[in-house]
Amino acid sequence: MAGLTILVVNAGSTSLKLSAVEDDDSADVVTSLAEAPEVTAVAHRVVHGGSRFREPVVVDDEVRRELETLTELAPLHNTPALRALDEARRMLPALPHVAVFDTAFHATLPLEAATYAVPRRWREEWGIRRYGFHGLSVAWSAERVPVDHLVVCHLGGGCSVTAVLKGRSVDTTMGFSPLEGVPMGTRSGSIDPEITLYLLRHGLLELDELERQLEHESGLTGLAGTDRVRELEASEEPEARLALAVFSHRVAAAVAAMAAALGGLDAVVFTAGIGEGSAPIRIDICRRLGFLGLELDERANAAAEPDAELATIESPVRVWVVHAREDVVAARAARTVL
Repeated sequence: MAGLTILVVNAGSTSLKLSAVEDDDSADVVTSLAEAPEVTAVAHRVVHGGSRFREPVVVDDEVRRELETLTELAPLHNTPALRALDEARRMLPALPHVAVFDTAFHATLPLEAATYAVPRRWREEWGIRRYGFHGLSVAWSAERVPVDHLVVCHLGGGCSVTAVLKGRSVDTTMGFSPLEGVPMGTRSGSIDPEITLYLLRHGLLELDELERQLEHESGLTGLAGTDRVRELEASEEPEARLALAVFSHRVAAAVAAMAAALGGLDAVVFTAGIGEGSAPIRIDICRRLGFLGLELDERANAAAEPDAELATIESPVRVWVVHAREDVVAARAARTVL
């Protein structure tokens, strides 16, 4: 529905962002719920919707209870999102509150991409499948770079790489939870599951401590002691060099895998904090993907301000840096149910 100003609440794993989004997609930053302008509704980004939520939904007490059951699947994300939801419903009780889900964009994953090779009972009774995340961000990038065969690298506090075929998600690196996939700021990304079994079997870590370390002490932080990419890029310490190399290696490998899922590659998008802010990481990833035809214009890359194209004229694969606008996608989704 047009003509509605939506307050978007985006509680991520590392930040809380509030913005008032108009129907022309313009937005103003809101400093707090207490200072929210006059709006028609509140849209809440919720990372994990599970199997139940594949479309935006107006939140009532029953929906709120169902969302609580999904918290353990994405504790770094759904927990702060629900805290923000509860606070917003308390402070703005007269407004409709709409939950918008990152997993919804990936509802189009084909079975071969969504299915884990695990026993039938896991899949059919316990709901073990690949869901995918960062859907709002990927949807925006796909709109900004409308090509048939697109790979979106959402590289921020959390990181994922997604294959988008004619606007539809067909594969992605995150799976049952946002812990799977490429290394992230504090999260490990994919590791051999036997590692966790080994640590538990030998009593080296208890379950809760194992989860905490995989979520909060791994990734770039586990490799180099910090997830601040600029610090790592400025450092000459071998741990910093290794952390950045591991990160670029895994992201490049994921892009190549997504190109295989697409059956071709027209463009690659870099978005989110690292994707938008780190010219050296974009260079390293594209260098590793030269065999697929990526040819980065390093001068354009160094000076890039999103949204901008970064490939040379001769490059058969286009390269873009796109400013993430999850708020716009969330506001649009909320209007569909008002």
